[in-house]
Amino acid sequence: MWRSPASALALGARSRRFKSSHPDFLKPIFGRAQRGYKRKPMYPILKLKAGKEGNVAFRHPWIFSGALEEIPPDLPNGSIVTVTDSRGRSMGIGLFSAQSMIAVRILEFGPAVIDADWFRRKIQSADKLRLFHGYGPSKNTTGYRVVFGEVDCIPGLVVDRYNDVIVIQIAVVGLDLMRDIIIESLLSIFKPRAIIERSDIPVRKEEGLEEISVVRYGDNPGPVEFMENGLRFIADTVHGQKTGFYLDQKLLRQEIQQYAHCRKVLNLFSYSGSAGIAALKGGARSALNIDSSNASLTLGKLHAQLNDIPESLFLAESSDVFAWLSKRDMPTYDMVIIDPPALIKSQDDFESGRKAYHFLNRAALRFVNDDGLLVTSSCSAFFTESDLAFTLRRASVQTGVHLDMLKIIRQSPDHPISIYFNESAYLKTFICRVRR
Repeated sequence: MWRSPASALALGARSRRFKSSHPDFLKPIFGRAQRGYKRKPMYPILKLKAGKEGNVAFRHPWIFSGALEEIPPDLPNGSIVTVTDSRGRSMGIGLFSAQSMIAVRILEFGPAVIDADWFRRKIQSADKLRLFHGYGPSKNTTGYRVVFGEVDCIPGLVVDRYNDVIVIQIAVVGLDLMRDIIIESLLSIFKPRAIIERSDIPVRKEEGLEEISVVRYGDNPGPVEFMENGLRFIADTVHGQKTGFYLDQKLLRQEIQQYAHCRKVLNLFSYSGSAGIAALKGGARSALNIDSSNASLTLGKLHAQLNDIPESLFLAESSDVFAWLSKRDMPTYDMVIIDPPALIKSQDDFESGRKAYHFLNRAALRFVNDDGLLVTSSCSAFFTESDLAFTLRRASVQTGVHLDMLKIIRQSPDHPISIYFNESAYLKTFICRVRR
C-alpha cells in the first residue's frame, strides 16, 4: 500500500491521556442560589448597543465589536461571556475574541455551562444529523464532516471523520484554550484510533494564533482508507489539503457518475482525482486529470487501483491549470469539470477573483464538444450563484455557445446550510449542456 513519508517532529507523537487545562477565566462563577432554584453560572457580561439586538435575536452567531456598548480592557482574550441586550436581558453565551473583527461567536442562545458535557451533547447532536443522512461507520459513506462550525453551534471548530480516524481544525482562541476538553469529548464519543489536529489554516492569524499540525492522540495513521457512496478513497490526513479530502463535494460526485456514461472527461484542478474516479465508475470512456501537485495525482492513481479502474482510463498530467488552458482551444471533451480552490477569500479579492473565474469558464467552454457538459464550481462564499451565472452568461456569449442549465448542486449535507447563518452556504456547482 502507498504510504506518505514520515512527518517531522510532533506528527509522530503519541498522547494517551489528557488532563483538562481549562483556564480559570473560562470557568463560570456561580451566583448565590435562591430558594427553590439551582445556582446559575455567571460569565463576564458584554452588553449590546440599543438597536443592535436583531441579528442575535434571530440566531445569527456573530457579533461584531461595533455592536457592543463597551469591552472591558482587562477581559482576557478567548473568555466565555454572557451577551445581553441594552436593557441587560441575557441573549446568549459566546466566545470573546480581542483581535478578530468578530468580537463574540455565540455558542448557546440561552443560559448554559460550557464544559465537557456541553461539548459532548453538541458533538453527539451533530453526528446524529449525519447518521440521519446515511453517513457512518456501518454505512457506504464512512468519510464525512461531523461538526461544521457555526451550523453545529460550535463556531470555529471543524471535525472530520475518516473511518476510525478523527481530524480537527480549531480556528478561534476560545476553543484553542479548550482543546483538551474537545479531544476528551471526541475520544468518549467515537473512540478513534487517532486524532489529528490540522489547524494549519491562515484564519488563525486573525485570532493571534499560530498554525498547528500535530497528532493529538494515537499514532500517525498515514493514509486512511474510507468509503463514499460505495467508492473507495484515501485521505492523506497528515499532509493532504484541508483535512485530507474534499468531503463537501459528495453530491457533485454522485451527479458526475450519473452524467458521465460514454463521455470523454477533462477534470481540471483534480486534486486526488475523485471527480475523475466518479466519472469513470459512471462509464466514462476516459478521464484526464490536471493538477499542479504530483503527490495529489499519485494519490489519484491509487484511487483508480482501489476502484478497479484500468490505468489506461485514468490519465494524469501535472500542470498549472491556467497555463494548460492558455495553450489549447479545440473542442475535444464531452464533459469538462472545473473545481478550483477559493479564488475570492475576502471581499478585497472580489475583482481579481471574478476575472479568474471568467477566464477559467470561458477557456473551458472552448474544449466542450457540441451537446457536451460543463460542470463548474465555486467554493468562494463571496462569489454567489448569481455571480457565477453572470460569469457563465458572458463566457458563453464570448465563445459563441448556448448553455442549458441542467442542475445546480450545493455542498453535501454533512456541511449543512443553516437558515440562521447565510455564510454557511458557500459551495455551488452548475451543470450545463453546451450547444454550439
